[in-house]
Amino acid sequence: MDRNSHHQFSTKAIHGGYDPKEHKDSLTPPIYQTSTFTFSTLEQGAKRFSGEEEGYVYSRLSNPTVAVLEERIAQLEDGEAALAFSSGMAAVSAALIGLTKSNDHILCSKGIYGCTFGLLQLLKNKYHIEYSFSDLSTTEEICSQIKENTACIYIETPINPTMRLIDLEKVTAIANEKGVKVVVDNTFSTPYLQKPISLGCDLVIHSGTKYIGGHGDVVAGVVVGSHDLIKTLKGTVQKDIGGVIAPFDAWLLLRGIKTLAVRMDRHSENAEKIALSLKKHSKIKNVYYPGDSDHPDYHIMKKQMRNGGGLLSFEIKGTYEDTVRFVNHLKLIPIAVSLGDAETLIQHPASMTHSVIPDEVRIKMGITNQLLRLSVGLEAWEDIWEDINTALKAI
Repeated sequence: MDRNSHHQFSTKAIHGGYDPKEHKDSLTPPIYQTSTFTFSTLEQGAKRFSGEEEGYVYSRLSNPTVAVLEERIAQLEDGEAALAFSSGMAAVSAALIGLTKSNDHILCSKGIYGCTFGLLQLLKNKYHIEYSFSDLSTTEEICSQIKENTACIYIETPINPTMRLIDLEKVTAIANEKGVKVVVDNTFSTPYLQKPISLGCDLVIHSGTKYIGGHGDVVAGVVVGSHDLIKTLKGTVQKDIGGVIAPFDAWLLLRGIKTLAVRMDRHSENAEKIALSLKKHSKIKNVYYPGDSDHPDYHIMKKQMRNGGGLLSFEIKGTYEDTVRFVNHLKLIPIAVSLGDAETLIQHPASMTHSVIPDEVRIKMGITNQLLRLSVGLEAWEDIWEDINTALKAI
């Protein structure tokens, strides 16, 4: 489909970046399951290696199936180009390593995924790249936290798992003045609910494992940005570190993307109903859902998101032992650390996804021992709530 098409999101999700005529009229993008590509002549091979001629060389560098995925994601995010990786953390690593050098500083939102925290600590220990956390809520706060050696601002919004939001336009306005790149992990929202590049951000990251794939059967990551930034990442950290996606995994993401809009609408509708039901329950202390009008960042959600999304967190009113008892009495909802699947999933961040974070830092982030994260699935919401309500009776 034409890159400059004015088609709506759902149409781009099905047709974007693919012309059947370029692939022997196959309706579905073929899986080019090959490690290498042949050249007609030695001269052609030399031209492709030098960049004088477009074409495929080796699947670590580029692959036709992967190319369709990258173009489709770029279109959906309103970006110029994209790179696909073998995991979400490969994408995060590529972005942060590609934007920094020794002795730089990374300013982060107050609350990030546990493995991203681990990566930051690795960069600090090995390459003296400092990092710090900020709630990024006011102009004064943002300005005071940006240092002379700040290379980029790294943001999750909604933040995992506290579900706080960051005003991206406010951050990027200041960052652009100071020449600092802004990187946003958009996994929780997907390009259907939120478009950080349109709000001024430089790079957008997705764990494609989650909503992009949508079926719990693939591990992948994506980075979207300008042609220049993506070209730099492609020619360095992707090519030389090599965390590339396999053609079959790219094909699975392409299949999942086709139903992204439909799925996100259902995830969001279900999450809103579950959040409201939890708020009314006597054994729930707090519910954190951006689509709730009582959420402290609801005004930001209304400004930069389509709706509140399919993720929420809540705190049990009781002890850690009560929290364990509740989770272990769930029957329909599996205990699992991923999100965005058709199945509703629940996990305990303090002991699972964020367990690598020191306790004192974790508590400051708002991740208590009673906090649970719920990825609301596509089941009938009444069945999801019945399972939760029954398990709460065990406390």
